[in-house]
Amino acid sequence: MPAQNEGPPNRGPWSNNPRPSPPEIDDLLRQVREQLSNLLPSGQPPTRSMLVAGAIALAAFGAWSSYYTVPSDSVAIVQRFGKFSSEVSPGLHFKFPLGIDVATIVPVKRQLKQEFGFATPGANDPYQSPTEGRRETEMVTGDLNAALVEWVVQYRISEPLKFLFEVREPSATLRYVSESVMREVVGDRTVDEVITIGRQEIESEALLKMQALATKYAMGISIDQVQLKNINPPEPVQASFNEVNQAQQEKERLINEARREYNKVIPLAEGEKDQRIREADGYRLKRINEAEGDAARFTALLTEYGKAPEVTMRRIYIETMQDVLPGIRSKIIVDGSTGSILPFLDLNRQTGERQ
Repeated sequence: MPAQNEGPPNRGPWSNNPRPSPPEIDDLLRQVREQLSNLLPSGQPPTRSMLVAGAIALAAFGAWSSYYTVPSDSVAIVQRFGKFSSEVSPGLHFKFPLGIDVATIVPVKRQLKQEFGFATPGANDPYQSPTEGRRETEMVTGDLNAALVEWVVQYRISEPLKFLFEVREPSATLRYVSESVMREVVGDRTVDEVITIGRQEIESEALLKMQALATKYAMGISIDQVQLKNINPPEPVQASFNEVNQAQQEKERLINEARREYNKVIPLAEGEKDQRIREADGYRLKRINEAEGDAARFTALLTEYGKAPEVTMRRIYIETMQDVLPGIRSKIIVDGSTGSILPFLDLNRQTGERQ
């Protein structure tokens, strides 16, 4: 339970009551006396009816200040004579009037944000927008280059008591913590990483470090998201930086085109190579099988020839003549016993074909 504070707690623009907080009793009585003395002639004491009217007005003001409404996205922290009394849920509630109880509205379910380097028009929170936006965004990267970094921190009030009583001006403290962490994270990376490929890593690391510091300082804040916005080089070198970026983009484009040609030609060559290898393997297997078949056929023929040489030789001779003779146009048959050419019937001439 937090100790009793001196004076009212630190409040943002959202934390006031729906109506102005009632003044202290002594101040109120003093104001009533002053108003009555102004109405009366100089030196004339107030009458009984005037005192009764003043008491009625005071009672009416007390009744009017004895109730308050807590929105659905908030809770109320009630202080009695400056000391914490209770935490009140949303709805209509009553309290002791005339400054005895003071209810501070804290939006625990609303997502709040702080912007660095730029400002959203119409923002009500004075700590949301930067007061020195240019100074906040000027950072030095790890390779000693300058960069203008804009970012947003989105957070919620997770512990209202810590937010109100543990840290003075927690919203301002969060701005200082966020700027310090972002400078540290950006300072560990090169300017190319900050502007191009390292944005997501920077956001994640900054979120973890901001949350760790918020927990360490007991700020009662939960960091939801850290998001980088515009990141640019300083204006004096921006033109040169853009030229370097264009050259890098052109380089990447040419590399991608070369890779595209490589991916188109190399797989085609690999496919042709595999096709020719398979064709060679098929031809090799074909020749081997044919040779093995011929060898087996000749082996079987030799075996049969060994069983009956004369019969086999005559069969082979007849089969060979059957294959050769049909392709010969002129046929001369010689009888070896007579040594003369035997006459034969010229069947081709009789059918009208020339010899």
